[in-house]
Amino acid sequence: MTSADKIERTRLPGAPEPMHEWPGARGVTIRGDAWGDPKGRLVILQHGGGQTRHAWKGAGETLGDAGYYAISIDARGHGDSDWAEDAAYEPEMNVQDLVSVTESIGGEPPILVGASMGGSSSLMAIGSGRVEAAALVLVDIAPKVEAAGSKKIKEFMDQAPDGFESLEDVAAAIANYQPHRERPRNLDGLAKNVRLGSDGRYYWHWDPARRNRSWDMKQYRADLTKAADNLDLPVMLIRGGLSDVLSEEGAQSFLAQCPQAEYVNVTGAAHMVAGDRNDIFSGAVVDFLHRVVPPS
Repeated sequence: MTSADKIERTRLPGAPEPMHEWPGARGVTIRGDAWGDPKGRLVILQHGGGQTRHAWKGAGETLGDAGYYAISIDARGHGDSDWAEDAAYEPEMNVQDLVSVTESIGGEPPILVGASMGGSSSLMAIGSGRVEAAALVLVDIAPKVEAAGSKKIKEFMDQAPDGFESLEDVAAAIANYQPHRERPRNLDGLAKNVRLGSDGRYYWHWDPARRNRSWDMKQYRADLTKAADNLDLPVMLIRGGLSDVLSEEGAQSFLAQCPQAEYVNVTGAAHMVAGDRNDIFSGAVVDFLHRVVPPS
């Protein structure tokens, strides 16, 4: 652990407070937001590594307006959810958190929508039989992904372990990772992505202990492949046309494995599909869900 890892970090003024909280695994509390009527069909939105629940705000609002009850959760060690005291951030723990949250909410089998890391958690939870779901939407993730794209995500999350001097530096780091997006002029929106350290520097919102965690990726991919073999529910795969994580080859491999799955390729979107083209993304998801799992 570095000295920077021990620095106290606080939420910036203006960062939205989470609306709800649920019990996760091993005493971790999972926090998130919700949209729509709680009596509507439940949709659980899970973000990718390095993101927060806020990545789904537009999609959550659209789903709520469409008659669903959408909740977006911060994964453990991200956003406003608890950090794991034992640095338990392996993929299995995200699955256990999802199981715990789903059981806590109860009701009819939920619809799971997951991007990247969140999609893998959803796939594993359903495919291993630990969550009974009504439908699954995978966003730019499948058992077969590109190593170069995954490495790029890790490098983004690992940068600036000693923090950023200013929000302008944070904005520059994000712009370098997402060159296809227009750089925002107003930096207020960054308040939900970083924390202010007691040393006056800005740090990413995630637990720095995640940087030192590793697991057998070959076995993990094999487990995801096995989980995909067990899918017997309505499935939609959405890929960003510019994605360097899920290639067209990887998408087609999953579609061959899961022949009932529907497929949408969003032109002009990269790995973070909902953030790049939320209008197309949300429209495709609502159309799919209205057909396979009506809101009421």
